[in-house]
Amino acid sequence: MRTMNLNNKENLKNIYLIRHCKAEGQPAEAKLTDLGLKQAKELIEFLKPYDIQYIASSPYVRAVDTITPLSKELNLSINIDERLKEKVLTSKEVEDFTPLLRAAFEDMDLKYEGGESSREATSRAIEALKDLIKREESNIAVVTHGELFSLIIKYFNSSFGYEGWQSLTNPDVYVLTFKGNEMNKVDINRIWE
Repeated sequence: MRTMNLNNKENLKNIYLIRHCKAEGQPAEAKLTDLGLKQAKELIEFLKPYDIQYIASSPYVRAVDTITPLSKELNLSINIDERLKEKVLTSKEVEDFTPLLRAAFEDMDLKYEGGESSREATSRAIEALKDLIKREESNIAVVTHGELFSLIIKYFNSSFGYEGWQSLTNPDVYVLTFKGNEMNKVDINRIWE
């Protein structure tokens, strides 16, 4: 059973962290697949009970397309935040990026050619979250990508790493509940079924 924060006497901020729906690929312009478009519509009914009041999204097409149906349903604009785009692992063509990704979770300062370190990506994502929890809205949807999503969770729970990333689905939804504007007091729960 899902619990919802409709009564906000405790000054709680809920960040609904959403990994985009099934997409055609990794480039910024990759669109959702037919299944992904269907999933985006399913997110409407799933997220409606949570009283979303503000939407922030990665600029990537697959992230925006994931949240567009909900934004239309709720008559909310999608606020694009460059800090929510996927972490750039490397600019080189790589046949199997999983060993590189695993190493980047283990060494937060590891940086491949043309890429950014996990620490750098985490830093920009956390700055975005800090700005969001200062907002007056209590329930905020944030749409991003698997690796950055995992790094956000890892920031608050250091045991969430490569295996945590592997366990994510497309889409996926976690709720991060902050007490007031304090980043160090957070409860994290996966709510996607």
